[in-house]
Amino acid sequence: MSDLPPHDEHADRPADDADDAFESIVGAETDRDPDLAVIEAGSRTLRTQGGPPQGDVPARPADPEVDRALREVETELASRWGETKLEPSVSRIAALMDVLGEPQRAYPSIHITGTNGKTSTARMIEALFSAFELRTGRYTSPHVQSITERISLDGAPVEAERFIETYNDIKPYVEMVDAQQEYRLSFFEVLTGMAYAAFADAPVDVAVVEVGMGGSWDATNVIDGSVAVITPIDLDHTDRLGSTPGEIAKEKAGIIKPDATVIMAQQPVDAAQVLLKKAVEVDATVAREGLEFGVVARRVAVGGQLLTLRGLGGEYEEVFLPLHGEYQAHNAAVALAAVEAFFGVGSQHARTLDIDTIRKAFASVSSPGRLEVVRRSPTVVLDAAHNPAGARATAAAISEVFDFSRLIGVIGASDDKDMKGFLEAFEPIFTEVVVTQNSSHRAMDADTLAGLAVEVFGDDRVQVEPRLDDALEAAITLAEDEGEFAGAGVLVTGSVITVGEARLLLGRG
Repeated sequence: MSDLPPHDEHADRPADDADDAFESIVGAETDRDPDLAVIEAGSRTLRTQGGPPQGDVPARPADPEVDRALREVETELASRWGETKLEPSVSRIAALMDVLGEPQRAYPSIHITGTNGKTSTARMIEALFSAFELRTGRYTSPHVQSITERISLDGAPVEAERFIETYNDIKPYVEMVDAQQEYRLSFFEVLTGMAYAAFADAPVDVAVVEVGMGGSWDATNVIDGSVAVITPIDLDHTDRLGSTPGEIAKEKAGIIKPDATVIMAQQPVDAAQVLLKKAVEVDATVAREGLEFGVVARRVAVGGQLLTLRGLGGEYEEVFLPLHGEYQAHNAAVALAAVEAFFGVGSQHARTLDIDTIRKAFASVSSPGRLEVVRRSPTVVLDAAHNPAGARATAAAISEVFDFSRLIGVIGASDDKDMKGFLEAFEPIFTEVVVTQNSSHRAMDADTLAGLAVEVFGDDRVQVEPRLDDALEAAITLAEDEGEFAGAGVLVTGSVITVGEARLLLGRG
């Protein structure tokens, strides 16, 4: 039996009605500043006239020797600067690329930055390319459970053996660069070098690369992405990137290269100004969500949602996406526009891509740890939201998709996040919260987080369980109280690390 809902009675509406529907996107776009018109007048905008299933999160290797070797690699990588300790330059990664023979130049790339939605968007782009029979490489971060998730080939994480082999292949060159630089290559820089080397060795037809943080001085920014994707920008990593969306956009705009095509999700006005100004400076072409492309219609379906998307070449109807939430529909629109731009739609020709291929690709998409249901009775949902904007999107999606009589939150966070704003976003939908902490050295202390939670929820709605396994047990018990077993749920959130550890405890992976 198909999971798709009945045919949409509006699917065969006249073309004029479809155009009217798309006009509503323009009207709903972020409030625009008059200065944007001046900036846009100097930029080219894309206007037209007219894969295999994703791999899930891998478990530890079954072979003890392979597992031991992988742990050795993980230990060596962990001895380097962590992902949150940064020196703002690309000099070290550029030096590594040089001694490796510039592997990142061996294939075209799509480069993705933004605050939220990068990984889901990358997975959708990868699925689309795979459906069009292109060999893909995908580099994303952080990982949910296994470090090997970060480097994917052909839609699945590389095998542990290949991950180990790639590390050992580049290790002598890493040590050579270490000896020449003021600071050793960081954890993220080495992983980036591994990804680029693995993609060249495969070889891939196209790489889909997500930045680690920012853009200009991010280690990934030694590629010249022919398509630069900017997902929504909001406040996160404000101590490193800036205190307003506009300031943060200056750093993220660094991935926009000369003559590239920029696929821009809806943005705050100050961020849009910065991004468009950068596009003008480097003569990049811009396609904006809400103007050149967007979501025409969406409705909840069994196991996901049914979409009508307006791409750069025209409209794509009856597209099933097995992910929940309005924000995932917008990610889908961005992903589709990025792939169209890569194939020259909107600049070289005006036509849609094959609709059956598009439908097949989106139907295959998965995004572990993003509104992922991992248990029933009671329902337990995992979501890796970790900042206020992400929390608001998740809260809206939960309210749309699930009809919980009670919802218990399990929250474990990192200590550098705006958790007051995060908790406030969830306050309307959580009956109670169980505050905990994950095993990361960056984890926010459970008692510190509890103090913030009490300010938002009140003392009687907050429970503290420092161990995540105890927190999950407590939340499931609360969800089962008062005879509401069938209608209650648990949402585990606050950090990718918390979600990954919960996923393991609940038997996934």
